[in-house]
Amino acid sequence: MPAIAIFYGIIIKMFFGQREHNPPHLHAIYGEYEGMFDLRSMNMFEGDLPGRAVKLVQEWMALHQADLLAMWNSKNIYKLPPLE
Repeated sequence: MPAIAIFYGIIIKMFFGQREHNPPHLHAIYGEYEGMFDLRSMNMFEGDLPGRAVKLVQEWMALHQADLLAMWNSKNIYKLPPLE
């Protein structure tokens, strides 16, 4: 699955395979760390991302929450601008 965005070494992806489940979420990958974030609450509900990376992902998600929810619902992935 292609990356939705990449910033500060963090790769944001969304998957739609049979293994994916609710709640609507995205995956953030930072080196050997990964976290799954709820698209509504923006909280990490699974994973081991370092605290600073969690805050950066949440900041980025706040800017793009409507787009992310639309992607989840439509299953139409497109690139979003990185956090600057």
